[in-house]
Amino acid sequence: MKKVVDVSLPVGPIHPCFKEPARIKCETAGERVLSTEVELGYVKKGIEKIMVGRPWQEVIFLAERVCGICSVVHNTAIVETIEKISGISVPRRAAILRIILNELDRIQSHLLANYSYCYTIEHETLAMYLLNLRETAMDAIESVSGTRVMSAYVVPGGVREDISDETVKSIVSAMDKIEKELKRFVKMFESGPLIALRSKGIGVLSHEDAAASGVVGPTARACGLERDARKDDELYKELGWHMITRTESDNFARIMLRFDELFQSVNLVRNAAAALEPGKIRNGAVITAGHAVHTVEAPRGDLTYDLELDEFGQVVRVAIQTPSIPNVEVASHAMMKNLTSAADVTSVFISSDPCIACAER
Repeated sequence: MKKVVDVSLPVGPIHPCFKEPARIKCETAGERVLSTEVELGYVKKGIEKIMVGRPWQEVIFLAERVCGICSVVHNTAIVETIEKISGISVPRRAAILRIILNELDRIQSHLLANYSYCYTIEHETLAMYLLNLRETAMDAIESVSGTRVMSAYVVPGGVREDISDETVKSIVSAMDKIEKELKRFVKMFESGPLIALRSKGIGVLSHEDAAASGVVGPTARACGLERDARKDDELYKELGWHMITRTESDNFARIMLRFDELFQSVNLVRNAAAALEPGKIRNGAVITAGHAVHTVEAPRGDLTYDLELDEFGQVVRVAIQTPSIPNVEVASHAMMKNLTSAADVTSVFISSDPCIACAER
């Protein structure tokens, strides 16, 4: 039987609620959204192709250019893949410094994600509070790496520079400020009537659909799926990491789970700062030929680098699997299916925290 569609409604590619261009094609019957399809390709960069034939020294910088929001974790992922190929070990102090920087990056990314969602549902006051608080995390990142975005901090065998005791104290103070403010903002989100109206029971992703798909990161964990690459990292577990999940599976759950993880990241940074001991920040590194696949937990979920190097340290082949690829697919075909209102399309899409730059690497 032929499906009756009243209106084919395009959302985007340029939309006030989208951080990056993407087009959502909606088929509607009245106000109800029958189905959606996300159309990408507006910011395709071709970085994987550009990497081929280039030496690793250039490629670790190119990896950061996959995405400005996720630049730290791309830097970490490709360097750790090179270390796996070449059998390079990392000193404990350097490994802890990597965790500090990556958790600071997770904090700023989660704050930006929740800002985007609050802005999308027109709670602009809370949105601006969250965006302002993100600056505290960005300042902490700059205090570690010297830059706010393209840090270039992680290098084979360790990290580029050490940090002083004064910097460690300033980072811990920044965590105290973030935690204090977050407690107030979470109460605003939990108790706001507008937020409940636009979030609870909207964009539900069933546990079955989530389990059958490749959904990762907070989007998966908000459905009760225990998918987090950090669970295999012994140093993370030593510093107090544990799996965080929720079961409501809707927009509200996805945002609240990021709030939960923000508090955990704050504690991880504190514990990592306390665990720092004097020592080397870099081991000697000899890059060898080989192939490896390595996965890390980016703010949005599993980030995987499949990398092959030749004997000169040049890239023979590289493939990058970013978390937004499965998450955007699930948002389109499961979370936005049969929405009662077309007005919820943007909020459901943003609740999955899509990173278009990563998807269109």
